[in-house]
Amino acid sequence: MARRNRRYAVPGAAQGMQTFKADVMKSEGYAVDPNHPDDVKYEVAKELGIPLQPGNNGGLTTESAGHIGGKIGGAMVREMVRLAQEQLANKDQT
Repeated sequence: MARRNRRYAVPGAAQGMQTFKADVMKSEGYAVDPNHPDDVKYEVAKELGIPLQPGNNGGLTTESAGHIGGKIGGAMVREMVRLAQEQLANKDQT
């Protein structure tokens, strides 16, 4: 999979999002290198039985790639929702 050049709406958010991804995937039980959190996709792919390799994965189906990204992104979204709910609950207590 080619690495995308992501542009975040908030300047400087990229490092924070990479740290967040590493933290979330660690809590999901994956071994994550905090300096290369995107590499967790290889571990997720292996767990799902998807032959993802560094470099060109032109033979990989869109569905397979979606399974990998969905597992990672889904975990991140669930954690963001949990954090927002916690924040709202704490705001109501003050």
